[in-house]
Amino acid sequence: MDVDDVETIAVLGAGNMGHGIAEVAALAGFEVHMRDINEEFVRKGYDQIEWSLGKLAEKDQISEAEADAALERVTAVVPVEDAVADADLIVEAVPEKMDIKKDVYADVEAHAPDHAVFASNTSSLSITELSEVTDREERFCGMHFFNPPVRMQLVEVISGAHTDDATLDLVEDVAERMGKTPVRVRKDSPGFIVNRVLVPLMNEAAWLVHEGEATIEEVDSTTKYDLGLPMGSFELADQVGIDVGVHVLEYMHEVLGDAYEPCPLLTEKVDNETLGKKTGEGFYDYENGGADVPSDAVSEDVKHALLAVMANEVAGLIGNDVADADAIDKAVKLGAGFPDGPAKMADAAGLDALLETLDERHEATEAERYAAVDYLRELVDAGEGFYGGDDEDDGVDFETIRIERDGKVGHIVLDRPHRMNTISGEMLDELGVAIDDLDGDDDVRAVLVTGEGDRAFSAGADVQSMAAGGGDPLHSVELSRKGQSTFGKFEAADVPVVAGIDGYCLGGGMEFSTCADMRIASERSELGQPEHNLGLLPGWGGTQRLRHIVGEGRAKEIIFTADRYEAEEMERYGFLNEVVANDELEDRAMELAKDLAAGPPVAQRYTKRAMLAGRDDTDAGLEIEAQAFGQLMNTDDLMEGVMAFMSNEEPEFEGK
Repeated sequence: MDVDDVETIAVLGAGNMGHGIAEVAALAGFEVHMRDINEEFVRKGYDQIEWSLGKLAEKDQISEAEADAALERVTAVVPVEDAVADADLIVEAVPEKMDIKKDVYADVEAHAPDHAVFASNTSSLSITELSEVTDREERFCGMHFFNPPVRMQLVEVISGAHTDDATLDLVEDVAERMGKTPVRVRKDSPGFIVNRVLVPLMNEAAWLVHEGEATIEEVDSTTKYDLGLPMGSFELADQVGIDVGVHVLEYMHEVLGDAYEPCPLLTEKVDNETLGKKTGEGFYDYENGGADVPSDAVSEDVKHALLAVMANEVAGLIGNDVADADAIDKAVKLGAGFPDGPAKMADAAGLDALLETLDERHEATEAERYAAVDYLRELVDAGEGFYGGDDEDDGVDFETIRIERDGKVGHIVLDRPHRMNTISGEMLDELGVAIDDLDGDDDVRAVLVTGEGDRAFSAGADVQSMAAGGGDPLHSVELSRKGQSTFGKFEAADVPVVAGIDGYCLGGGMEFSTCADMRIASERSELGQPEHNLGLLPGWGGTQRLRHIVGEGRAKEIIFTADRYEAEEMERYGFLNEVVANDELEDRAMELAKDLAAGPPVAQRYTKRAMLAGRDDTDAGLEIEAQAFGQLMNTDDLMEGVMAFMSNEEPEFEGK
């Protein structure tokens, strides 16, 4: 069976995960049978799908017709035989209890077609053990969605001990049909990838506080503003539910040993039923303001301890052939919102230093969580990192962007979809290298810039990383200058630059787009400069470049109000050259870039220089214009253009 043979998907469970998975499947065009144990539960799940589809349509992420069609593909049922009788893929999303899941599979096995594939949405439990309840161990795997399934990109596809490759291939193809990014987990191991990294990290944070080495404020400040994670460790525990993390830890402790012993600081919270945001109180009090993480309480000792434990988990996953470094980094970035993958973060910190931290802590405490795994020692002994040695690759290795080439167009993709393509200091560095490379390449005649995914061109600056250290003024001045300089390279590039905007284009992302020569956006795009809402101003050239495009009055309106503007309104303001249907943006932006790439490169170069010079000094612009006009009269491109015009043909400019 391949993905084209999958027509009907049964989703067992209509709770938060179940109805989310059902909605994603229906949006992808599958017929969906969503089942729960009683009419009340299944009706509530169906109502949630209807509400969610309505919100997506309201935000123009899908059309009303698409929402209606998706809802029509969902059938809510209670009898298990009605749910699975003609299903090709059965996704179980019932509560995270081994006994409950086993009972479900024993019941489903009696009614499911022989060809049907079973997939569990478990976040940590053994796929092998679950599969052995059925008569189709080879057609049983994990399909772990992340909450909420409609928004989260990652799906971990997990192999049990008996799962065949054809099953994994099929489920990965189904995930891709759903618009998700599957990451294969090659071996059944508690917590799989994301939870195997995230939950021990949360546990170590708790141990550091429990043993008096740090405060909650220091841990959360370090994780959020130094490591750059989306939330502080305790803030995240509250958000997810402390009981959820403890449940995973208890399972890991049972299967993997004392290295995963839950910290008493966590178990006491569970015993007291102060479970985090859902109960109004956890490590923070959500009835009196919630989490308020300071940006200036960063601790180097906390950072080293957390990175060391994280590196040990990564080494354990790779050494046991659960997943390779690339898969781990992709999964954790997509599933947990890390700014960079844990393997990359560990390599950057130095595996030798992290191993030393583990050994020192193990000697001092004898705690098993600090016992370094063999594979980590092997890498350090060999002088290698998770991605090999220092001399392995002399080429440019971008982390936050990627460069693609399509004919004469150099295509830069802002590649941080897990962070809405927000612009970090690292991205600024990489953008500077990228535009230097493309602008200096004679084979590149135009540059196109887009954002990965359809949610954002760029939602702005990575404010979280910028706030690290309490917002030091001197550092902030240098960061502003770096952004101005980097974006200025795009503005001053000799080749035309096109910004293809899809989704959010806010703050620093909009400032970046002002450096393009032409801007084209999808209908669903939202643009704006929200810096005044933060008590800031646009610091990467936005106070200057925007007024040259839309005029000073409009620029002040956009900046002072800090409002978000729809694409059509920004087209009326003259900021956007064109607005196209959502599904046409990618092709139309590339088409425009290719049209510009076919133009006369010498004339384009001098036109850009004259216009840039003339912004604040008309006489200077006119002088460059006159000098360029004279030089262009003696180019091969001019003769090519004249001859093509006379013969009614398209010119083929060579830049000579």
